[in-house]
Amino acid sequence: MNSGYVYVPYSSLEADIEQNKQGYYLSLRKTQTSLNDNAPDWQPWVLFFLKALQLQKERLAVKMDREHLLLAQIPELSQKIIELAQTRGRITIGEIQTLTNANRNTIKKHLENLVASKRLMKNGTGKGSWYVLG
Repeated sequence: MNSGYVYVPYSSLEADIEQNKQGYYLSLRKTQTSLNDNAPDWQPWVLFFLKALQLQKERLAVKMDREHLLLAQIPELSQKIIELAQTRGRITIGEIQTLTNANRNTIKKHLENLVASKRLMKNGTGKGSWYVLG
């Protein structure tokens, strides 16, 4: 399972901006005061936004590295199940069985472990249950 795609938990750009409110409002004010000019000065706002995006990218890179390490520590079938949940949005035991040719009881055990470790969330009960990323 080396698709190159790794699930990374949600990361909020809004939270990054919230942590630097002073810089946000200062850059916004500088840009807003120039909006009525013939040549508005967008640079303060654009630079603030680009720096926020750069910080976001750096945080996500750290999270991806951490996720790669964690994925290396789980069994291959569990990794495949996570990948299926990522690409499909949601997955059932029957779909996993069809796509992996794995034993149904083995799949159930892997799903139990993935739910317990909060990598997946179970929705519903019995044959109608399905799983999404945790």
